[in-house]
Amino acid sequence: MPCINHAETFYPVNTHMFEALCLPLPQSPEYARACEALGLKLRACKQESAGQLRLWWQVQSRKLGPFGRVDLVSRGPVAREPGDLADWLGRWQRWHDRRPLLLNADGMAGDDLRSAGFWPLMTPATLAIVSLTTQAEMRKALHQKWRNRLNKAESSGLKVTRHALTRAHWILHSELEQAQSKGYRPLPPAISAAYARANPGQAVVFEARFRGDIVGGLLVLRHGAMATWQMGHSTDEGRKLNAMNLLLWRAMCWLADEGHSCLDLGMINDQDARGMSHFKRGTGAQDHHLGGTWLHLGALAPIARHLPRRLVA
Repeated sequence: MPCINHAETFYPVNTHMFEALCLPLPQSPEYARACEALGLKLRACKQESAGQLRLWWQVQSRKLGPFGRVDLVSRGPVAREPGDLADWLGRWQRWHDRRPLLLNADGMAGDDLRSAGFWPLMTPATLAIVSLTTQAEMRKALHQKWRNRLNKAESSGLKVTRHALTRAHWILHSELEQAQSKGYRPLPPAISAAYARANPGQAVVFEARFRGDIVGGLLVLRHGAMATWQMGHSTDEGRKLNAMNLLLWRAMCWLADEGHSCLDLGMINDQDARGMSHFKRGTGAQDHHLGGTWLHLGALAPIARHLPRRLVA
């Protein structure tokens, strides 16, 4: 399994090699370019067979106190076929240098991770993923209340525009203020700004105006077959007019026309953000369950293999 250093050998990326893989944002070459623009190096690794890309994963490395360097694979590896993930679990140490590894797994069973010596740290998160198809199919998939709000927004006089993200765009500042007031930790706005610089045309803002005033906006990041809803903000007036329904709908339609197959709306949190979770599911999005966060540490691996199954379910 060769490991490739992005900074040395991997730009520009030949996107045709990823056509069989649907790469989430942290595993995309576009994300790696944004990180490199901020001085954060990612290592790209792949496994090929018979000229086909079978597995792909990007590794972030950071120093973490007494552990020294800790590697992180977020929402990876990404496999061409489910069986390729089992192959990765059986062979991953061929490329890894035995340093601690944090794995935010996607598509791997807890029993398999336990058998490979991984220790569970965090329970699995759930994402909302929208399939981008025809407008008729997507509109039919909308929940009734969501569709009703969209209908009202479409007849309210809202004007929606689309343009590339700029470094000083208001939505970046609004996201930071909103995160601080509501107590959540998003991907830093600096990453989005760097993403726009490193990937021209791939960070796209949709804005809603009412009588000339901005009442809402959302940012989507494009990466191969997928796209990610990165942030959104609405004023009080925008909420009254259901601006976010219209903005997200226009983004879904445009992304589908541009050839994207799915839109990642981010995490579902039914405990602390029930309203937002309900909004995301109202688009017809399907729940996508990740595999939790796991740690492989040499000293813990033998113990991890004997953990009770109830702790890794």
